[in-house]
Amino acid sequence: MKTLKFFTLSIAIAAVAGTGSLQAGPKPDEIDRLSADLTPMGSERAGNAAGTIPEWTGGITEPPAGYEPGDHHPDPFASDQVLFRIDASNYTEYSDQLSVGQKAMFERYPDTYFMEVYPTRRSASFPQRSLDMTIENGKTATLADQGEGVLNAAEGFPFPFPENAYELMWNHKLKPKSVGGIRYNNQVAPTTDGAYSFVKIREELLGLYYKEGVTVDEIDNILLYFFQEVEAPARLAGNILLVHETLNQIEQPRQAWIYNPGQRRVRRAPNVAYDNPGTASDGLRTNDMTDMFNGAMDRFDWELVGKREMYVPYNSYKAHQASVTTDDLVKPGHLDPSYFRYELHRVWVIEARLKDGMRHINSRRTFYLDEDSYQILLVDHYDNRGELWRASEAHCINYYDMPTFWSTFEAHYDLQSGRYLAQGFDNQDPVNTFNRELSPGQFTPQALRTRGRR
Repeated sequence: MKTLKFFTLSIAIAAVAGTGSLQAGPKPDEIDRLSADLTPMGSERAGNAAGTIPEWTGGITEPPAGYEPGDHHPDPFASDQVLFRIDASNYTEYSDQLSVGQKAMFERYPDTYFMEVYPTRRSASFPQRSLDMTIENGKTATLADQGEGVLNAAEGFPFPFPENAYELMWNHKLKPKSVGGIRYNNQVAPTTDGAYSFVKIREELLGLYYKEGVTVDEIDNILLYFFQEVEAPARLAGNILLVHETLNQIEQPRQAWIYNPGQRRVRRAPNVAYDNPGTASDGLRTNDMTDMFNGAMDRFDWELVGKREMYVPYNSYKAHQASVTTDDLVKPGHLDPSYFRYELHRVWVIEARLKDGMRHINSRRTFYLDEDSYQILLVDHYDNRGELWRASEAHCINYYDMPTFWSTFEAHYDLQSGRYLAQGFDNQDPVNTFNRELSPGQFTPQALRTRGRR
């Protein structure tokens, strides 16, 4: 069996992991490390001793020849060959590099589920402006009270020297995504035999945090505006969700509104948070599972466990192509694994446990964050009996036009019911487009009413 690899991060991190302390924050004396032993994002620049994880050399800085913005992003690693396959017959040999949820998938679907492992490609890259601002944030950024917000940061990752779970989760939530973006985040929730209804969802995002030269005072604590409209099927078409996400959620919690075409009215939606069901999810996804995790963190105690080498979904360009159909991908129990790629990467491991007296359908969750992008790649979800319930995967690519490293598919597997929900089916739609001209005026409750009546 392979040897479990948790890395010694420092005495300080070990102390934080044990105590849950939020005392970390700016480290102006360490800024030079972001051009030396660390990447500009704060990950380890060097590869591993075994040579199975390479050095980070800048990620993808140029798209493949022939790529035009608006295209489905071609695979820059199409010539890579599968190194080996992990399946039900051999997964115990790799147990130390797998999550609890991954191992449960092999046990739940021994005849159909597998992971094809490819050479590791550290493809994550971000705009130079975002990297420059990450350096500035490393000198000034601090957590707000109780870890529920970020102070003295803008545009880049707030914490390039993360020392606790809150800083890491905020790095995930504030990963550069451009100021304005539009995408189709279509989803399916198949029955156990693979039958599904295709739900077409158009989303718009205006991220004020990412606006060049922005200050917290200018944005009035608004991190981003989010607009979501269901376009199909007919029984759901016209339902709209509007969210104002705040940067400091102690000062001002998330605000949300919904528009119902049957009632032709806008109303506040205070339940668009925590463990309430996500849009058209059949109860298979909660609101705080969007982008693997979002929203307030106050119902859980958060602990940084450490860093591990793991086989994680990465560079999933094959599934992203326009030639791939939903029928190709959707199978009973899980998405077709032949379309997805796994690589060995270093990931941060975070445990979140429900606080005494708090309510949530999960008693515990384990998050696995990519060291180069802070993207959450895997989540293990436990029910209130302490039993493993769901396993989530984010299959990501580098979006050359931003650039950013973000999911092209998310899959949330219910290991108890045998069902799952998957999002991101834009293969026959325009892909995620960044740097769109959007304005705050498009994201008001009044504008929601107007847009809903078109």
